[in-house]
Amino acid sequence: MIKLIKYFFLINLIALSSAFANPKIIAKTAILLDYHTDKVLFEEQADLSIYPASMTKIMTTIVAFDLLKANKLSLDDKILISEKAWRMSQAGYSSMFIMVNDQITVENLLRGIIVASGNDACVALAEGIAGSEENFVQLMNDKAVEIGMVNTHFANSSGINDVENYSTVRDIALMSKYLIKNYPEFYHYYAEQEFTWERTGGEPITQPNRNLLLFRNQGVDGIKTGHLSVEEYSLASSMKKDTRRLIAVGSGFKTIASRASQSLKLLNWGLTNSDTFEISKKNETIFELKTWLGKKEFVKGYTNEDVYFTIDKKDLKDFNVFLEYNGPIKAPIKKDNEIALIKIYNKDELLKTVPIYSSEDVKKVNFLASLLTSFNYMIWGDA
Repeated sequence: MIKLIKYFFLINLIALSSAFANPKIIAKTAILLDYHTDKVLFEEQADLSIYPASMTKIMTTIVAFDLLKANKLSLDDKILISEKAWRMSQAGYSSMFIMVNDQITVENLLRGIIVASGNDACVALAEGIAGSEENFVQLMNDKAVEIGMVNTHFANSSGINDVENYSTVRDIALMSKYLIKNYPEFYHYYAEQEFTWERTGGEPITQPNRNLLLFRNQGVDGIKTGHLSVEEYSLASSMKKDTRRLIAVGSGFKTIASRASQSLKLLNWGLTNSDTFEISKKNETIFELKTWLGKKEFVKGYTNEDVYFTIDKKDLKDFNVFLEYNGPIKAPIKKDNEIALIKIYNKDELLKTVPIYSSEDVKKVNFLASLLTSFNYMIWGDA
């Protein structure tokens, strides 16, 4: 016997077909990605090669975060500032304004990179970690390969103009998701609105975050701006509303204001025109399925992956989730054996299938109990 248990979602649909039209985003290239499902909600020339500018700094911090998580680096470790790093602050680049022979903590350098977009801080951190910026860049490129950034190559730690420092908005969105997913204990730095650096030999310098969306109270908590005259303005941004998160990356915005407004427009459009449903959390969501001849009436099940699904709101009326199994499930049942399937449909099209596994052993009842249960079933049909 196949039992189908249907999951119903309460949905309010907006009966305005125009609401579902793609937004007109004024940028050279852009992408909008659902964080939980990786579904691309919008893209415009997403694989066009760009100069990532200071969005490069996302990877600079990822390399440092890896070492921090592995306890090979500490936020309190101090790094001696070289002349090369100091000269970056004297060359007209964005800086946290470090001084030669300063000893600065890793945490302050990270905040100088993330909030103040300091190129001097990038070089200092790179040299402190890998001995030279060149060695550090190799770590960045190795990490890009690991993440799956197939159209990216880094030439420096800061994103200053270099023809060998290139990427795509698709790769940067992938890198941004990796950042948020793998370093929740450090990601909060990207939401800081300002950073005060109590520099040597001068008054403290307070610099605001260049990401204007952080000041809009719209749920944006990152990520990184960029600017090069050849590339114009760019932004990787992320918005979290309740349990949902979207990531937008765009490049080729004409002004600072438009990079903020166009990115916010894209993020809000994604939230308005699509939904993401949490169907099961890895090893957390419990499914209870009826057993046959088991010492327990129900066996508990789990999925070994997070199951989310993103769908356009215009398609919600045709969206169905079923739990399918041959049941009741005959005992004995072994822990971690597959016992059911989650099946996700749009109309009659099967979109995704996810196994459910038993989270426990269920032994079979003894012979007499088995006979009694079978007899009751024959007489009463009670399984």
